[in-house]
Amino acid sequence: MRLCRFAEGRLGLVDGDRVLDVTAVLDDLPSYRYPLPTCDVMVAELARLRPRIEAMAAKAESIPLRGLTLRSPVANPGKIIAAPVNYQTHLQEVRTDPTLHHNNPSHQVTIHSAGLFLKATSSLAGAGDGIVICQPDRRTDHEVELACVIGRTVPRGSDPGGLAAIAGYAIGLDITIRGSEDRSLRKSPDSYSVLGPWLVTADELPDPGNLDLALAVNGEERQRANTRQLILGVADLIALASRFYTLQPGDIIYTGTPEGVGPIVAGDRITASISGIGSMEVQVRGH
Repeated sequence: MRLCRFAEGRLGLVDGDRVLDVTAVLDDLPSYRYPLPTCDVMVAELARLRPRIEAMAAKAESIPLRGLTLRSPVANPGKIIAAPVNYQTHLQEVRTDPTLHHNNPSHQVTIHSAGLFLKATSSLAGAGDGIVICQPDRRTDHEVELACVIGRTVPRGSDPGGLAAIAGYAIGLDITIRGSEDRSLRKSPDSYSVLGPWLVTADELPDPGNLDLALAVNGEERQRANTRQLILGVADLIALASRFYTLQPGDIIYTGTPEGVGPIVAGDRITASISGIGSMEVQVRGH
């Protein structure tokens, strides 16, 4: 199942080059009063809603996918967790390129010692939202990544159960301002965490450890790798994150980027793809 969010609060089931509008299923979500849940309610209820979505799709309005404004398939993540230097080739790239590391001591450490970092949830955007360059006078880079979305509560310190904790996968773009500041600052401006184009449920991707990923800017390929080259695989990243945080439905884990990161500027068009998920085009804009 491939679920997308489009336009203003619409929910769709992707079927080839069409989208079946199943927004009405959201009426089955529980209603809440303040304080609101610290998770994404749709992701938390996805297993229960799935039979209704499938039944509704048979008579749903069919809309051409082309031309739709796709939002992030997760609306309200409690946390966006990211893995630094999780491909050996990217670690070597960062260590040897001063324009990437800016003499920041963190470039000398591996993911085993650096751990994970958090990005602001306000940085989340969909493929159709585009990227708005925050600091045009500074270098801003693209980083394509496999992103996984947590599907159930994993209490801190408990056994997450490996891949069983995942609701689904999407393509992630971790956009980065280069500089000496902490990663969480440079990677958290609005629109700097792109997620899309849709959520592919975990049953369709039983092996996230063998997926091809690629990124091109204005048609020029810059990044290409396979997730089997990850230093810490998806299950390892979930286990590491759950040592420090209670994971909630809708939490997003960006798994790291391979070599080939490079600058983007207003007017660029990014095309990112991951096998088993699909591809998305993202426009880069200025203020």
